[in-house]
Amino acid sequence: MSFTRSRRTRALAAGALSAAMLSTGTAGAIAATGTPAPKPTMTRTGTPSVKPSRTPTAMGSVTVSADHKAIKVGDTVVFTGQVKGIKAGSTLVLQHLHNGKWTTLKTTAAVNKNGTYTIRRTFTIKGTEQVRVATKTDTLHSAPVIVKIG
Repeated sequence: MSFTRSRRTRALAAGALSAAMLSTGTAGAIAATGTPAPKPTMTRTGTPSVKPSRTPTAMGSVTVSADHKAIKVGDTVVFTGQVKGIKAGSTLVLQHLHNGKWTTLKTTAAVNKNGTYTIRRTFTIKGTEQVRVATKTDTLHSAPVIVKIG
């Protein structure tokens, strides 16, 4: 009986010692970095999953469609769409892709009470324009649409 009690005591002591060593190592890691390193979780596919703090769709969204995909120089295109998560009266801007960067054009609209907007733009230069609608602060934007000016 004392032999099994002695074994239990040793096992308990070994477990306590292991726990103490592990916690000391974790405390040292926390002290070295200031915060513990995040541990990735595994999904069913076996790849780590990372949960973003805020995604653009969680904050809101902007859609856009153009009434014409191809126009002549000097014609006007009407861009319409809906927004979610953006207050009525907020300013939206039209942007175009210029030299690989999105540049804001001097064309704006306000969000209506029902969450819709309309932007009119007259294009004066021949070519292909890739445009999108964005909030004035550029925190949200639509997918781009292409307009060919000929």
